[in-house]
Amino acid sequence: MKQGIFTSSAVVALLAGLAFAAPARADDAPAPPAHPMLGPVQFSGHIEGGTSINPDNPDNNTNFGQLFTDRSNSFRVNQALLTAEKDLDPAATGLDWGFKAQFMYGTDSRYTHTFGLFDRATNSPYQVDFTELNGQAHLPVVFSGGVDVKAGIYSTPIGYEVIDATGNFFYTHSYIFNFGIPLKHTGIQTVSHINDMIDVWAGVDTGVNSGAPFFRATDNNSSAAFLGGIGINNPIPNLTILALAHIGAENGYVRGAISTPAGRNRHVRQIYDVVTTYKLTDAITLANESNFIKDDLAPGLTPGHGGATAEGTAFYGIYKMSDQFSFGARAEVFRDDQGFFVSAFQSNAAAINAQRGITTTLPVNSGSYNAGKATYSALTFGVNYTPAITLPGTLGLVIRPEARWDHAFGMVNGAKAFDVTKTSGAQTPVAGALQGTKNDQFLLSIDAILSF
Repeated sequence: MKQGIFTSSAVVALLAGLAFAAPARADDAPAPPAHPMLGPVQFSGHIEGGTSINPDNPDNNTNFGQLFTDRSNSFRVNQALLTAEKDLDPAATGLDWGFKAQFMYGTDSRYTHTFGLFDRATNSPYQVDFTELNGQAHLPVVFSGGVDVKAGIYSTPIGYEVIDATGNFFYTHSYIFNFGIPLKHTGIQTVSHINDMIDVWAGVDTGVNSGAPFFRATDNNSSAAFLGGIGINNPIPNLTILALAHIGAENGYVRGAISTPAGRNRHVRQIYDVVTTYKLTDAITLANESNFIKDDLAPGLTPGHGGATAEGTAFYGIYKMSDQFSFGARAEVFRDDQGFFVSAFQSNAAAINAQRGITTTLPVNSGSYNAGKATYSALTFGVNYTPAITLPGTLGLVIRPEARWDHAFGMVNGAKAFDVTKTSGAQTPVAGALQGTKNDQFLLSIDAILSF
């Protein structure tokens, strides 16, 4: 039996110690210092680094069910992020313009790449990416609130959690963020402000994380994708609802394979997501995200099975106790109906290769690992701590410890999801392959964000 770094009882004790906390999110953290300006352009950035301690110390050094915090018991600089931007004036009644350029270096870039833009420049865990590179305009036309237009590369508006670490309460991400939504788009997005309550979203893009036709060989198919939905602002005070869908073909050519998937431009991936946020008091915010995803082709599954589906929901809450302390909790369930979506990627290029449809000759334990069909639940408690110290200039510091318990159930044939080990020559299915040994996973994670 492997000796973990911490015992499970210690993890449970920490969970119990945090359990008193009412839930919390980054929106309620203390306001950061003012950022430097050059005319109307603001400059900002941050460095985020942390670790996720897994007491089971899995053989493949991977926290299954995680992407951005996937490496167990090792320190990573997740994000060194620089931003230059000019925001649209939310009160503008005439023509207004803006832009956002956001460059990121770190291990998070392994999963956020726009296809063809530095996505296979290195196999190092530390990679570079532009998470935002777009122009924006407010057009005082058609509706009482006008129309906002964004064109270029932009982070998805879908979902509760975001790429930028300063926009999240927790260090680890939800299953929905990891496996149920896009991360970025390249295209045109519009928001029509029908009135003070109703916004209509519409856009066309090249697909999930795709960059074509703007970069070299960057689309894994020849189809556009469409984004649409509705935002409802304050139907009752302090309540917002954002319901969005993204639909388009997403399966690749499988470069290097003898044949290509049939119907790659005909079979679509459908993503439906609803986020509801309610500011209960000045100190407490509650939120829910519900998600459904369906891939009509789902490469690798039995042909004719009707594709792969997954659905999930996550509940959040926020309690800001003081300018120094906020407490948070997240409870979630995510059902991977065919065992297609929830995966772990061993090599640093495996995730982008899978999305691009690029086959590799990596050893079996260097590619991707999937535990099979299962329902995943997770409960996370965390704290955001802002030290009461004065830092020079515009520097700000937030420290985010958390404790997380994941559980997998409803698996078939005795499969296990977590504490992944390599099989020996006498075991099945393949010597050197990966298989889980447990259906529970405890993580103790901590990161720090130094903003400037």
